[in-house]
Amino acid sequence: MAIDRRGFLRRSGLAAAGMGAGMAAGPRPVTAAAPSAAALAQDSATRNITITGYRTRVLDNIDPPIGHRKWLFLELQTNAGIVGLGERVSGGALELGSQVSLLGELIESVVIGKSPFDVERIWHDLYSRPHDFRHPGLSKTPAMSAIDMACWDIMGKATGQPIYNLLGGQFHERLRAYAYLDTAGIWENPALAGERAAELVERGMTVCKLDPFEPISGGPRDYSLKTINRAARIFRAMRDAVGDELEIGIGTHGQLTTSGAIRVASILEEFHPYFFEEPVYPENTDEMARVARMTTIPIATGERLVTKFEFAEVLGKQAANIIQLDVGQCGGITESKKIATMCEAHYAMIAPHMYCGPVAASAAVQLDTSSPNFLVQEYNTNDLHSEIFVNPITIINGFITPPTGPGLGIELNEAVVRRQLSD
Repeated sequence: MAIDRRGFLRRSGLAAAGMGAGMAAGPRPVTAAAPSAAALAQDSATRNITITGYRTRVLDNIDPPIGHRKWLFLELQTNAGIVGLGERVSGGALELGSQVSLLGELIESVVIGKSPFDVERIWHDLYSRPHDFRHPGLSKTPAMSAIDMACWDIMGKATGQPIYNLLGGQFHERLRAYAYLDTAGIWENPALAGERAAELVERGMTVCKLDPFEPISGGPRDYSLKTINRAARIFRAMRDAVGDELEIGIGTHGQLTTSGAIRVASILEEFHPYFFEEPVYPENTDEMARVARMTTIPIATGERLVTKFEFAEVLGKQAANIIQLDVGQCGGITESKKIATMCEAHYAMIAPHMYCGPVAASAAVQLDTSSPNFLVQEYNTNDLHSEIFVNPITIINGFITPPTGPGLGIELNEAVVRRQLSD
């Protein structure tokens, strides 16, 4: 049976009296206030920021020279007067002329005149030019990283936000941190390792790392059973002293053979190490995957890998599940966030490498803060890492509190910078 809806409403009085009145009295949509002229002007100014120049500064580190002897800072200048900070991790080089020249070449050919907000475009232009250098390694990606973190610093300062807010927001209010155990004398007297582990726990630290095999470079080589058992005595002294209050990472540098790494893991497994770092050199992912399959110790790697492409191979072959990407070397904040997200999809954690100056370290903190799969941050510093900032980033009871200021959240102490400028 057909219903005359208009007639029904008219006859029932709902059209005018009931339903109409009810709708009129109900909640009304909220109309947002029009942005003020000042806000529109600010938005326009932000969109129109361009990079106009740059400055590089080489600094001498202090003793002990943690984070390398030389630090290379980058400042990107803009037409808005905002300066973005970056750092080209020096990698232990003492003569940085070629690094400074490469930064200048990249900035002048690709970056000048661009908006720092177009960071994806800048990154891809840096990566793909010139044509025959589209497979960059650790000579180029640290320069790209410095430029990238300076762009992000500008974006944060222009919007009044810490970088982590631009990367998805603050996921962590505190960041667990670790540093190296002081190993002086522990080879001759393993009990010293236990005493120093107890001191770390008293300071509030919950994670540390040590290099149990020397030399830390060269090879790959096998270590004798006697040498491996000596390392086991050091780990046993630490476990006896602090129990499970301290996580302990095995800090190797790829100097082992595949079979030697498997042997080391089998002997040290009883101490439940937090991770086994670079058991073999990172060039052969298949061999690292063989080690991973033969031990219950989590394998960690990444400090000498660059771009998402190399990390994709590690994750795809299940060679490691603790990824120690270096924000100052792998391609900057833009690339690091992608790598961290790839790790998340593989249920892998990030534990960023940090043996660098303070600006690159600050970039790592921004990444950590926004990453759900953050595990722990390496934090090797000396007094200059703090002294060079107006408001230093510090570890309190084993944790870093992320800065809340815009951009990288740091401001250089210019007096200290001038004092440390290299001749």
